[in-house]
Formats: sequence, structure tokens, C-alpha cells
Amino acid sequence: MNFYHTINKLLKPLILVILLGNALQSFGQDYKARINAFRKGYENDFLTDASSPLKKDDLQFLRFYDADSSYRVTADVKYLTGESIFMMPTFNGASQQYVRYALLNFRLNGKELQLTVYRSIALANVTAYKDYLFLPFTDNTNGNTTYGGGRYIDLNTADFKGATMMLDFNKAYNPYCAFSGKYSCPKPPAENYLAVAIEAGEKLFAKTVNH
Repeated sequence: MNFYHTINKLLKPLILVILLGNALQSFGQDYKARINAFRKGYENDFLTDASSPLKKDDLQFLRFYDADSSYRVTADVKYLTGESIFMMPTFNGASQQYVRYALLNFRLNGKELQLTVYRSIALANVTAYKDYLFLPFTDNTNGNTTYGGGRYIDLNTADFKGATMMLDFNKAYNPYCAFSGKYSCPKPPAENYLAVAIEAGEKLFAKTVNH
């Protein structure tokens, strides 16, 4: 056998491993940059929203888990039809109209899990928000490293690609109620409790909150 052919045959697996490692490292860096950009936009929203509970000086107290792509999972989608409108309670005792939109089934931390996605009836009638979808959830970090009332993920109908969608818990954020008791924030329904610790997304606000 040709000597150079033999060397090439021996080195090829090593080269593939190196290339794969470089690709994964590049993906990790790009992913972290995307999450950082998302969080920067999240922080800026507090400064542009007239009803924001936070001022510029408060932003230093926002805390997040490090970006972790293992909390970005592909979920199987089951669309729900013929669902009745129901009243989702809020933390201040009021309620808001929602309808169940879809079920998301996925695997995370070695467990098969499910979440329900909801559509706000009020927002569905506003042109700018007609495609907005709502994913509130609770998990085993609540009251410890994350807000006790659970967290939210914003979705859009465009996020759903047929029978699957990409669910990213790194984009989980606190409701305004985590920062002030003056807001009417929906409580995540019991069906959206995850019996795992979702160590991704926003953590507890690092400043005393008056409720």
C-alpha cells in the first residue's frame, strides 16, 4: 500500500474529529452571542416601555444563567382545535381570556416533558400581536434561583414549522410581577409545571421587590 495513502487513511478520522470540535466550538460561540443579543434587547425593552417596572439603574440587578444550548430542544407539536376559551388567573386576583393553541412534547434532562402553548384572546384581536403566542411555565428552580411565580417564553406562529418547533429555555424571562406588585401577570397553569430544574433563562431579580 502506498505510504502516503496509509498515512492519509490513519489521519482522516483525527482530522474529522478536529473539524467537528471546531464546528461545535464555533456553534457554541455563535449561540452565546445570539443569546447575549436577545438579552440586550430584553433589557432595552424596559427602557422603551412606558409601563416598565424598571429604570435604567435597575438593570444592573437582572440576573441570568449562562447560555446553555442543551436547553434548546426540538419539540413535537400537536395543534389543538375546537378548544374553549378559558380564564387564566393572574397574580393580583383578576383573570384574562386565553385558548390552548398547541401541545409541545420534548425530552430534557433525561425526561419526557410536555408544555401547553396559549393564545391571548385580547391580543389576537390586535393586528400587531395577532400571531403572538404565550408559554408560561413553572419548574423546580422557582423560589430558589428563579422567580417563585414561574417564567414566560414568548412565541410566534412563525416559530412553528409543521410538526416541530425549536423551544429555547435560554429565552425564559420573568413576568413584570417579579419586579413589582403593581402588575396583573398570568399565573402559569398547573399543566405547565415541569418536574425538573430548568437552569436556563432569567434568574431571581437581585434587588428587594415591594409587593
